[in-house]
Amino acid sequence: METIKFKTDIKCSGCIAKATPYLNEAFGEDNWEVDTTNPSKVLTIIGETDESRIKAVVAKAGYKAEKL
Repeated sequence: METIKFKTDIKCSGCIAKATPYLNEAFGEDNWEVDTTNPSKVLTIIGETDESRIKAVVAKAGYKAEKL
């Protein structure tokens, strides 16, 4: 399955908790993750390739995403 990665400003577990409902609704509970240990705070989405849709969902949650 295809994955796509974004640099985000989702920095901590609190940020992840805030973004989770938006990301789960749009992409499914097991189809995304944020690596907060990476300096770029990388969001990985599995199975979705529409970059503009991903950015819109992240923005709706209150964060920014930039494709790596």
